[in-house]
Amino acid sequence: MKQLGFGMMRLPLLKEDDFTNIDYEQVNQMVDAYMDAGFNHFDTAFVYHEGAGEPAFKKCVVDRYPRDSFKIATKLPLFVITEESQLEPIFAEQLKNCGVDYFDYYMLHNVSGFTENAWKNVDLYSFIQKKKEEGFIRHIGISTHGNAEFLEEILFEHPELEFVLLQINYIDWEDESIESKKCFEVAKKYGKQVMIMEPYKGGFLADVPEEAEKIMKEYNPDRSVVSWAMRFVANLDADVVLTGASTLEQLESNIQEYNNADPLNDEELEILETVSEIINSNITVDCTKCRYCVDSCPEEIDISKLFDLYNKHKLLEKDDWTQFGNAYLNYSKLSGVGIASDCSECETCIEECPQQINIPEVLKDVAKTFETEIYGFTD
Repeated sequence: MKQLGFGMMRLPLLKEDDFTNIDYEQVNQMVDAYMDAGFNHFDTAFVYHEGAGEPAFKKCVVDRYPRDSFKIATKLPLFVITEESQLEPIFAEQLKNCGVDYFDYYMLHNVSGFTENAWKNVDLYSFIQKKKEEGFIRHIGISTHGNAEFLEEILFEHPELEFVLLQINYIDWEDESIESKKCFEVAKKYGKQVMIMEPYKGGFLADVPEEAEKIMKEYNPDRSVVSWAMRFVANLDADVVLTGASTLEQLESNIQEYNNADPLNDEELEILETVSEIINSNITVDCTKCRYCVDSCPEEIDISKLFDLYNKHKLLEKDDWTQFGNAYLNYSKLSGVGIASDCSECETCIEECPQQINIPEVLKDVAKTFETEIYGFTD
């Protein structure tokens, strides 16, 4: 059944900078609203919320709803796999974390050049196929941020795969590096189910530049900015559109926009091309806040948070003090965190970044902007 998926990557928190301190009461409300709306596909991963994501799914869904009322998708963390002996223990831990006897959808997480040490040196595909044959998995697939040529090679070599999770949104559709459209076409060529992630591009498409919003509102003042992004993905031939939400209000908005996602006409598609050009010209760092880099940073720098502040600061086109500069200052005073200038340029983060951002180089600009130009501190 084609439906809106509940992505559990960015759940609400009780403490802003502690991603394991999840607001379970609000998540329960979100789950109830989502299920009441007629949807039942939850998506999580071993690494989400610094390891607290799968247990949160158990607490808020499995412990509160019968097993046949929902579907769960999770992912094998290729980032930590170095040898075959790790597979069974991790898989068993995931079943326990989620509190289920089987996964409806199980995928290799971010199959790309960044995780090739795992999928080249360990027979991951045979492992998940075996788990499917044993009844622990209903459907096997991959998530990937690789380009179309890479995806075609994988699907050609592994016909046993049943689905792919792809990053698709209107700004990435024709992007020459991400190749969302081409990847979508490859998946369909091989007859695979498609699930969509990042329909709002980590929030970029929910908060577009004023120039872009003006064009959208002039065409249809009754449509929200978010509705354009949802309508684009909801009318593709995909089985699930995953959206994350950090509040009940965001989830309710996602549900409303999905239910009202009538197809875009040719004129609206042309407007989105113009909007994409405007957004691309305004985005300084193409970060979707997946936080894979944060988990690997030896200096404990909250890279995605700093990039978000940096992007928002740049969008204001001001050189003086801003609320985002103040937020950076407040962050710098927290105990046990690294600031942008603490980057040791080890480049571990680059290997983890699905968007292929040269993170150490960008952190130099972040440090210059917030630590030197605004506040004049560098330690």
